[in-house]
Amino acid sequence: MVTQAVASEPPDPTIGLPYSARAATSKGADLVSSLGTSRTAGNWVDSAGRPVVAVTDGKAAAEVKRAGARAKMVRHSMSDLKSATATLRSAPRVSGTSWALDYKNNQVVVRGDSTVSASDWSRLTEVAEDIGGFVRMERTEGTFTPRLNGALPILSTAGRCSAGFNVTDGKSDYILTAGHCGPDGSVWFADDRGRDQVGTSLKGSFPGDDYSLVKYAGGRAGKGAEVVSVGDGEGVRITGVADAEVGQKIFRSGSTSGLREGEVTALNATVNYPEGTVTGLIETNVCAEPGDSGGPMFADGIALGVTSGGSGDCTAGGTTFFQPVTKALTELNVKLIVSKQAGGAGPARSASQGTASPGSSAPVTGEGVSSLLTRLTDPRNVGPGMLVIAGSLVALVATRWIRAEQDRKAYRQYYSATWG
Repeated sequence: MVTQAVASEPPDPTIGLPYSARAATSKGADLVSSLGTSRTAGNWVDSAGRPVVAVTDGKAAAEVKRAGARAKMVRHSMSDLKSATATLRSAPRVSGTSWALDYKNNQVVVRGDSTVSASDWSRLTEVAEDIGGFVRMERTEGTFTPRLNGALPILSTAGRCSAGFNVTDGKSDYILTAGHCGPDGSVWFADDRGRDQVGTSLKGSFPGDDYSLVKYAGGRAGKGAEVVSVGDGEGVRITGVADAEVGQKIFRSGSTSGLREGEVTALNATVNYPEGTVTGLIETNVCAEPGDSGGPMFADGIALGVTSGGSGDCTAGGTTFFQPVTKALTELNVKLIVSKQAGGAGPARSASQGTASPGSSAPVTGEGVSSLLTRLTDPRNVGPGMLVIAGSLVALVATRWIRAEQDRKAYRQYYSATWG
């Protein structure tokens, strides 16, 4: 969906292997893998970007510390947490519920939205109590729904969705988007009059997973295929793909609510949508709304997920779930189209683009994304004039439109500080 860069073009895109980039903080995941599920209970990134590993015994804690990470002693292992979710899956399905592993608190969190009846919630609570005190029950406002309808919109009779990331199988190019957007065979257009055909859906998986491919009508994504839109005719070059980590700062883009930032709060989440159950999702506190489905979620140019669904909105906030890109690439046997700058080249200035495509600005690969507002108010990154602008932006969050514009402008200001 992102094509025709016309000035200051980045190098031609290349094809990235699945898992071609690892999370900058993968040390925690490596330690969990080496120590095993009976001695650990997940890992996350703290506010300073340091890896933390939950461990169940002193020897494991010592190994974590020797490796340069922080250890947190917990009571329940990953095996315990996964056993709890297996029990929840075996219980009668209740639409409007979800559960995920809260590594930081060593708990399984079960949530029920406003559609869950008191009797169903009571029965699910009894199941949780039988499992043990490490299952936390929470009610949430709104409803868990797929965010049907995205960063650049694609439209069909099935609804409106987002273009996520461009991928290829070596013969043809595709858009990776959400599986719930439409069944195989759905024809997608870039306009609401059905004149500009984009492509056709195939190899979708929903429920169970939430991903699908849209094969380009012309077979190729074209120039700028490594760019995702962030609004106002601008975009970010994608330089790799990785698994998300709890505590990681992320951005996501969608045509309804624009560019938003948040944090990964849990992994391996299960959501019982009215249409069916989806597992293995990334849970975040970033907001999303109908129209954002399939849109890209990323950090520092690294592709992480495509928008699945959630509850709430961008006025009150909410929870949003994402299909991990790594799993989708593996299952679909395709590779991400990425910028050749993935090799470690420095950031480039925004490219001037035609009306059909966003400009591109390359994030610094591997640098952790911290709070936008923190970056904006850091004198080391911006001058006094920019501080005034940042302060004004914070004060002007009175409406949804201003909030969306603030996030977009703040994002551009942050990356412009890295251009040098």
